[in-house]
Amino acid sequence: MSYTHLTTSELPKTLLEAVSYFSDLDGANEFVASLRWSNGPVCPRCFGKEHSYLTTRRLWKCKACKRQFSVKVGTIFEDSSLGLNKWLPAVWLIANSKNGISSHELARALGVTQKSAWFMLHRIRLAMQRGDFGKFDGTVEVDETYIGGKAANMHKHIREARVSGRGNVGKTGVQGARQRESRTVHAEVIGGESLAANVAKWVEPGSVVYTDDAKAYHGLGKTFAHSSVVHDFEYVRGAAHTNGIENFWALLKRGLHGTYVSVDPVHLFRYVDERAFTVNLRDLTDLGRFSAVLQSVAGRRLTYAEQIDHS
Repeated sequence: MSYTHLTTSELPKTLLEAVSYFSDLDGANEFVASLRWSNGPVCPRCFGKEHSYLTTRRLWKCKACKRQFSVKVGTIFEDSSLGLNKWLPAVWLIANSKNGISSHELARALGVTQKSAWFMLHRIRLAMQRGDFGKFDGTVEVDETYIGGKAANMHKHIREARVSGRGNVGKTGVQGARQRESRTVHAEVIGGESLAANVAKWVEPGSVVYTDDAKAYHGLGKTFAHSSVVHDFEYVRGAAHTNGIENFWALLKRGLHGTYVSVDPVHLFRYVDERAFTVNLRDLTDLGRFSAVLQSVAGRRLTYAEQIDHS
């Protein structure tokens, strides 16, 4: 079996070309295999590299352990009855959408059920999760935001708590950092952990850190060159501002409120990963972002039971 090189001019550059290109299951299989195994297929069970290819079934048979395996084994695609001719256009769509794509929209586009489309999107978001995050240095903006429903949709006790001044009650916190030099963002859903502890985890000591005037950040000056802005009467003071990370929050919320409408808090982290992926890889081509997702599908199998358990 030959392998397609990503530099070839025949590879798709637009969604229309991608749908046409990957409608051929042999071509789709070859493309994913070339990204997963740059030096040829490796048996996921015994790691053997000697094999034969069963063309009619699109399977490899390992000569060492005699087991058969497909390009889907051990990936986000495993155990899915849908072919790569549906999976790959779905990856293309979500990898290159600035505001996301809803499960209803994807279901209509692919001709699958909304339930299948919903699970597909969560599996793809898992592959978009970056595992190579290193500490930021240089100049870093840090901020947090809170995601939640409108007061009209909340229980009475939550509405009353918000009116009484505790405006984040019933919402889910997300904290993020943005390195100005690279314009790279890292963001996570937060629970009971300290906001300052996350800064220490994400940023190299001695870096310049800009935040708002939240009390949680007041001790950062011991480790970082820290300056803050008081949003009650200023948003910028010289170089001190958090406008970059706040722009990221605007992009995140545009998708959450405009495309997805209703997001369960337990799944919010996947939507945060999705938006960070598209922002951090914005300088790549559509094909580049698409390929980046596919290069991360291995070792990230997600079953429907596991996904539902999050609920």
